[in-house]
Amino acid sequence: MDHIRYSAAVCQTDLPNPVERREMRRNTDRMLSMIDSAVAGSAPFLPVRLAVFPEFAHAAPIFATVAELLEKLAVEIPNEHTERLEAKAREHNIYIQSGSMLERDARYPGRVFNTTCLIAPEGTLYKYRKVNPWIPYEVHSSPHDIEGYAEEMFPVADTPIGRIGCAICYDWLFPEAIRQLAANGAEVLVRVSAYMDPWNATAPMDWWTVINRARAIENTAYVVAANQAASLKNYPPYSWSGGSQIVDFDGRLLAEASAGPGERIVFAPVDISALRHERAARRGHHTLAHLRTDAYPVYRERIYPPDNRDRVDELSYEGNNRMIDEAKKHLK
Repeated sequence: MDHIRYSAAVCQTDLPNPVERREMRRNTDRMLSMIDSAVAGSAPFLPVRLAVFPEFAHAAPIFATVAELLEKLAVEIPNEHTERLEAKAREHNIYIQSGSMLERDARYPGRVFNTTCLIAPEGTLYKYRKVNPWIPYEVHSSPHDIEGYAEEMFPVADTPIGRIGCAICYDWLFPEAIRQLAANGAEVLVRVSAYMDPWNATAPMDWWTVINRARAIENTAYVVAANQAASLKNYPPYSWSGGSQIVDFDGRLLAEASAGPGERIVFAPVDISALRHERAARRGHHTLAHLRTDAYPVYRERIYPPDNRDRVDELSYEGNNRMIDEAKKHLK
């Protein structure tokens, strides 16, 4: 069997917020150029096969209501942006985890999702919709909260460069979400994020680094994490300090972009063959095999959202706060 080893590139962006759909083309133009740079930069060394972009690289939820997001920024998938990324993936024979965009879907009227796609030379392999929006501010829908939602919430793609799964930003503060990707077979855990100061890669509140390393260790998996690096003027009211990282399956930090706003591309090797050997050979610290799934009664009771009612009309800052208050009543 061929040894599977390649470079991953995390491409963090610093782009103005689109305020209407047509402005998204400018962001996609820049992302395509960054892919060319990543491929050229790594060509004399270990070639890039995976490029990852941050949350909101295509568009951020800059409007306060679902109605405004649907009217001004949400797009169906596939679209011109995914098609252009597919063409770039074919050109370079690489895989691309798109930055997230705001998605509308006629099957779920009145809802908007925060969605990222894994793009392959042969086309789009999956789309991942953020399961844990950053409440109370984010008003896009979680697929978890939609009655009858039948699509895979945590898809994993089996590719020639390994089994790849992705989750978005706040999802990563829920170890259950990343565990589900690993349980679905993921060997490379992709993080598409917009982590702002102070919860970033800088001590003493370096949540970004702590979580990336912990998720790699507890799932014996690579973490390829691209973070938003927009300046305050581009993505107010927060500042965004990048620090994109690649972490190996033992939690070693293999590469890290310097902290602070601004575009960066950093590379590190991903050795899938070594990962598979470790998963097969280990007895100790193999938490995927050691998991006592029925030991945790916390999951037998719904916490958030507090019940199964259709909440589409309450997806607002105020509605999210009401549901958070209800959920707190279940805590001991």
